[in-house]
Amino acid sequence: MSQESQHILVPGERIDDLLMDTGFRIIQSREVFSFSLDAVLLSRFASVPRQGRIADLCTGNGVIPILLTAKTNARIDAVEIQPRLADMARRSVELNGLQGQIHVVEQDLRQYPAVAGNGAYDAITVNPPYMPVTSGDKNENQHYAIARHEIHCSLEELVQACSRLLRPGGKLFMVHRPSRMLDIVETMRKWRLEPKRIQFVHPNARSEANMILIEASRDGKPDIRLLPPIMVYNDEGVQIV
Repeated sequence: MSQESQHILVPGERIDDLLMDTGFRIIQSREVFSFSLDAVLLSRFASVPRQGRIADLCTGNGVIPILLTAKTNARIDAVEIQPRLADMARRSVELNGLQGQIHVVEQDLRQYPAVAGNGAYDAITVNPPYMPVTSGDKNENQHYAIARHEIHCSLEELVQACSRLLRPGGKLFMVHRPSRMLDIVETMRKWRLEPKRIQFVHPNARSEANMILIEASRDGKPDIRLLPPIMVYNDEGVQIV
């Protein structure tokens, strides 16, 4: 590790290669929730504009905005409520020299529309907490609990914020659990976000889907496409995505 890399780390942190073919690096720690395949798949699924403004909500350590810079020149605002993760995201952005494009905002997304303004964004990506606050292990690490459970933001509060932040015709890209699909679609439509594309992600061809990718359009017309499913592993157990 270079002296420059060591300078931006705090105790307990490490620098990982983000993906082999990107050259990006990311600051991670076992003490907080690290990124996983869902963030990578969402960054690939999102058809973000080349220019304009993009927000990534629940950004964590900034993995999705960093990956999105490979496909857009738009300004990206990375919004995170946890100070520890927002700080890691800022330093990861600095590590990759992306300060001119990605701006980390430490903010509760429920109040963020009042800060950024209604209709401020052309596109939003979000990898939110998947589980209602009533489920899961309440004794787990606080950082993990906030990342996994809807402690600071329910699904409805999230979708409402996205609807306010998007301009008419703007797009929302979300990754979530298939078990919440009906709740997601119902809530999106309630807040004028029309689902346009859905893609299921399966561990392999013999397994049920364990992730769902959804694109919705602000004030869009009803017209939904179900894309071919993604298989993470082939029949030999080799990861292919």
